[in-house]
Amino acid sequence: MNPQTIKVACSSCNLRELCMPLGLNAGELEQIDEIVGVRRKVKRGAALFRNGEVFTSLFAIRTGFFKTSIASEDGRDQVTGFQMAGEVIGLDGIVNDHHTCDAVALEDAEVCVMPFADIEALSREVSGLQRHIHKIMSREIVREHGVMLLLGSMRAEERLAAFLLNLVQRLHARGFSQSELILRMTREEIGSYLGLKLETVSRTFSKFAEDGIVEVKQRHVRILETDALRRIVNPQTLL
Repeated sequence: MNPQTIKVACSSCNLRELCMPLGLNAGELEQIDEIVGVRRKVKRGAALFRNGEVFTSLFAIRTGFFKTSIASEDGRDQVTGFQMAGEVIGLDGIVNDHHTCDAVALEDAEVCVMPFADIEALSREVSGLQRHIHKIMSREIVREHGVMLLLGSMRAEERLAAFLLNLVQRLHARGFSQSELILRMTREEIGSYLGLKLETVSRTFSKFAEDGIVEVKQRHVRILETDALRRIVNPQTLL
């Protein structure tokens, strides 16, 4: 899985607003274009990087969906996150120069390779880039806090409702529907992420369908009552 030597131009990418800082001038964009030199294709089921691998680059997802996971003590995969187009992955490797999780493609995907040493050097010149990296890292910390809250205090219905709302909100920011989505992950992977058994995930989906909140056909989910999902997550807020 060698990087393809296709020249990438961030300046002309339709995902630029999602993974690059706003307000850069033409010269600064050109400098970033020089850094982001290659794209890499990753087949469904293949790893972009593995736990323990030497960290050299961050990756901006152009197309496709990924999951990050770590192996638990009993050998099972614990899913730690799902990432989609316009998001940057690989931040876990900054701490000690080695990746601390696996990143596996849930469908055929393509990423832009961003060598971290080059990004660090350029961010000292382009303050907007440095702020953007800090923003991405901060977003990751906030996400982890959210997951801890999810696992620590929410019932199964609340966890799944929060998960669906978060997923559809992120997809909507990329121009997709506010109410329909195709789940790229299995129910088992959703359960691993939410700290729920597979049977509980399936039962909760069925309950949402029976209550007329969602319509589920295999991996296709249509949200019929967004407000009802929000009320499940936060019953005090009747939106």
